[in-house]
Amino acid sequence: MMNVTVCQSCGMPLTSTDQFGTEMDGSTTRNYCIYCYKDGKFEQPHMSLEGMVEMCTTILREEGMDEESARSMLRNQLPHLKRWQQAGMSPTTKANPEKSIPPSEPVRYVTLPGKRLAGVSARTTNAIEMSGQGCIGALWGRYFASESLPAPEAPRYGCYTDYVDGIAGEYTILIGHEVGENETLPAGFDEVQLPPATYAVFTSRTGPMVEVVSEVWGAVWAWNQQSDRTFTGDFEYYDERSLNPQHTQVDVYIAVKGQR
Repeated sequence: MMNVTVCQSCGMPLTSTDQFGTEMDGSTTRNYCIYCYKDGKFEQPHMSLEGMVEMCTTILREEGMDEESARSMLRNQLPHLKRWQQAGMSPTTKANPEKSIPPSEPVRYVTLPGKRLAGVSARTTNAIEMSGQGCIGALWGRYFASESLPAPEAPRYGCYTDYVDGIAGEYTILIGHEVGENETLPAGFDEVQLPPATYAVFTSRTGPMVEVVSEVWGAVWAWNQQSDRTFTGDFEYYDERSLNPQHTQVDVYIAVKGQR
């Protein structure tokens, strides 16, 4: 399994050494891509965060992503990256001082027993989801259309497993809930068996679901301990704090090495 990190300036996944930026002595750095950082300095040293958002929006548009979706995603995620946190720049917080982004560090570590989850699933990639042709939104619709759901207040999961090349490749997404080991699956449902694991837990602010989920994943991708990730299974956890989609708080559990 490849542990993939992202450029701490533009957010591009760094999947091979030829994408790494370089220091003055010619050595490579995993912090930045070669397009943002070369010979120990930024290629666009006077670039603002909003300028980076616009530049990356143009690139994502050329790759087929809807412009509004690209700009919204970048404004939610780029402020977590090292370059912009060090610069103290955040267009979202300047526009609305009460809107704070979650820190790019876990709020806690927990060790949990294995879980059996049941629901609907599909294979996808981050690139597909960012292109506007993704399947995750439709999966939520399929899940909630089922006649075999637990009570509304029962926790729901967005579970990510069977990764190929970390965040750069395919993975399985399952939308569902926890079931007993001997419970019969409803017709049309798939299952995921999560192994016992230690997790780094990231918690979003409270706000519209579409915003806060994107923001908390931005914090995960900007986390400087990517090499700790095991990719054995990560999940979003939706409990009673998530019953109102306009006033939601969600936890993201990232499987990591060892006990804490």
